[in-house]
Amino acid sequence: MTGGYLKGRIRREDIITAAAAAYGELGYHGSSLREIAKRVGISHAGLLYYFPTKEALLAAVLERRDAEDSEREQLTVPPGLAVLRHFVALAEHNVRHPGIVDLYSRLAAEAVAPDHPAHEYFVRHYRAARDGVHESFAALAARGELRDGVEPALAALTFIALMDGLQVQWLTVPGDVDLVGSLRFYLQNLLTVPL
Repeated sequence: MTGGYLKGRIRREDIITAAAAAYGELGYHGSSLREIAKRVGISHAGLLYYFPTKEALLAAVLERRDAEDSEREQLTVPPGLAVLRHFVALAEHNVRHPGIVDLYSRLAAEAVAPDHPAHEYFVRHYRAARDGVHESFAALAARGELRDGVEPALAALTFIALMDGLQVQWLTVPGDVDLVGSLRFYLQNLLTVPL
C-alpha cells in the first residue's frame, strides 16, 4: 500500500466517522456536506473527491455500520440458536454505544419516505434481518426447539420490530427500558431450550 493510497483511505474513514456523528446529532436532512467537511478539516471540494453526493456518503455510513455489526457479532453463522444469541449480543453492544443506535433510529424513521436516499437501504436491511431470523426460527422449529404454534416468519417479523421499537424507547427513557432483558424474555418464551 503506497503512502498516498493509505492516506486516502484514512481520509475516507475520517469523513465517514464525521458524517455518522453529524447524522446522529442533526439527522440526515439537518446536516450538510460542508458541515461534515468542516468537521474533518478539509474543503467541500476535498470531501466531494471522496463522496460526490450526500447520498453516497450516507450509503458509506450505513455500510460501515452493517460491516462492523456483522464482523463483531458474527451474524453470518448458520441459522439457529447462535444467530439469536448474536442478535442479543448486538443489543448488548448497542446499549454501550447509544450514539450509533440514535443515528440508526433517526435514519430509519426518516427513511420511511420512499424518496429518502436511505429508503432502499432500509428495505434491504430489514428484509435481510427478517430473513435471517426467520431461517433461524425455522431451523429451531425443525429441531423441536421452538414452541408449538409459533410461526417462524411471524416470530421473526415481531422480533425485528421489537428490537427496533425497544431501541427507540430505550433512547427516550433509558432507565425505564431493559433493552437486552426484554429481548431475552421474548426469545425465551418462544424456545423450548435455554437461550
